[in-house]
Amino acid sequence: MAVTRLGRNPMYQQIADALRAQIADGTLAPDAKLPTEAELRAEYDVSRETVRRALGLLLNEGLIVSARPQGHFVRRRRPMVFRPQAEFRERPYTPEMDAFMTEFSEEGREPRQEIAVAIEEPPPDIAARLHLEAGQLAAVRRRIRYLDGEPFNINDSYFPLDLVRDSEIMRPESITRGANAVLGELGYQQLRALDELHVRMPTPEEARRLDLGPGTPVACHVATGYTAAGQPVRVAVSVLPGDRHIVSYERIRDDENGEA
Repeated sequence: MAVTRLGRNPMYQQIADALRAQIADGTLAPDAKLPTEAELRAEYDVSRETVRRALGLLLNEGLIVSARPQGHFVRRRRPMVFRPQAEFRERPYTPEMDAFMTEFSEEGREPRQEIAVAIEEPPPDIAARLHLEAGQLAAVRRRIRYLDGEPFNINDSYFPLDLVRDSEIMRPESITRGANAVLGELGYQQLRALDELHVRMPTPEEARRLDLGPGTPVACHVATGYTAAGQPVRVAVSVLPGDRHIVSYERIRDDENGEA
């Protein structure tokens, strides 16, 4: 990609575009070291500040990482495939591990998660989904999921406190057979879920929990689970950084209606 002072975009944007193109076509492969700031200054005959602004754009986009004093490197991206429909798969996959830990361990990655449990009055939108009146409390299980030491996503699940007060959902530890199985044992089996996807910028708290750089958008997946009678029993909110995820849905054709 040509970089010229007569270009319509500022020089730092043109330099970033040129490096981005090299990353996209594999000229700069994952883990490859970028030219040094001095080399970029000489190649494009620009100031140090111009080079740093160009590199800053790529850092904010998550395409490169800074490893001072060694320099800048192309980020190796191994996105997580997020499958909302997997919630209804049979569990446990193995006796010792929950779904998240099992699936990604089998891929040769190193998963772990941090879990915290709290009792609180949920945000208004969550309370509305759970049909809770003002002042009614919910139990919330907050999880940060990590892959290879990097925080990959947030999963916060809200339950009406009256339904789960004395269950293992209240313990800050993995539930091997899944929270849905526990709900079923309590008499509130979740048989269907309404999925919502929102794409937005993260809140400051989400950016802190996920260690996000500036300018990283997130997908917010909100799943509200219902019993056969239509009672909402769970709202799960997953926050997925856009540079770390692929969202995968499976659709099955309804032959009777000819629809997916």
